[in-house]
Amino acid sequence: MKVIVASKNPVKINSIKNGFNLVFPNKYFDYTGISVDSEISDQPMSAVETYQGAQNRIKNAIKENPVADFYCGIEGGLEYFENQLYAFAWIIIENKTGIVGKSKTASFMLPSKVSELIKQGYELGDADDIVFGQSNSKQKQGAVGILTNNLIDRTKYYTEAVILALIPFRDKLGDLKLT
Repeated sequence: MKVIVASKNPVKINSIKNGFNLVFPNKYFDYTGISVDSEISDQPMSAVETYQGAQNRIKNAIKENPVADFYCGIEGGLEYFENQLYAFAWIIIENKTGIVGKSKTASFMLPSKVSELIKQGYELGDADDIVFGQSNSKQKQGAVGILTNNLIDRTKYYTEAVILALIPFRDKLGDLKLT
């Protein structure tokens, strides 16, 4: 089965692969990452905008490649809660018949130095690189990896949410009988 990941970011592609392979260990999937527009700001600043970005990625992936079995959108975002900035991501998966699975990662609080750079207009990955002396961290361990000393890297962080987004598809692939 063909799976389109609506991003060329290796972290997002590997998260989708890991989730599908864990949920469906006896199925074979062919994964392709494609670059599509999220149609939102480069750094989404609310759960609603972040969710819309994941939806838009799927919509645009379907337009670009209408013959896949699954389309996967992952969009990372930020949101203020009680004057603190938190990071999270939305994962949306849609199959060719229109069944949709959705999940949101856990959220985590960002350090004030990172938050200040984001207020100045930087994206999270760029702010992390500046504060922590990294390079292209958003395609590696991400903020979550940096802040947890790689106890949870960005791939692992997204993979659990991918597994949750795949719940609606388990019965459709014959792996789970819902009562």
